[in-house]
Amino acid sequence: MAEGIMKKLYGTRAYIQSVGVNNDMEIDGFAVAVCAEIGVELSRHRSRSFDEMEQWGDDLSSFDLVLALSPASQRRALDLTQFYHLDVEYWPVLDPTGMVDDRDTRMALYRQTRDQIIARLTERFGPPPGA
Repeated sequence: MAEGIMKKLYGTRAYIQSVGVNNDMEIDGFAVAVCAEIGVELSRHRSRSFDEMEQWGDDLSSFDLVLALSPASQRRALDLTQFYHLDVEYWPVLDPTGMVDDRDTRMALYRQTRDQIIARLTERFGPPPGA
């Protein structure tokens, strides 16, 4: 979700890659739906694991910053800083997965997460161009 929002807000000002701790990181329908509400297309998006990135030839040393959105991704990113010079920032945001069964409540939680990500990006990188 963060990669799609970042691309929507800041375009090509930075190269962005969404990475998860596990390699089974299909984007769920709730994230797709709440991002579509703001014009961010995620239906074909898939994030990769850190290990997959390396296997597919993405050189982690070419990145300047890792934004970790979960404690697990922060731990993995910090492990990688032993081998690469990467700045790691932990941005605790709500993890709405599996919290409730009611669709409307779950959508509200996903919107809250989306809006937290937007606020963090704007705070960190400034207002998007043309905002």
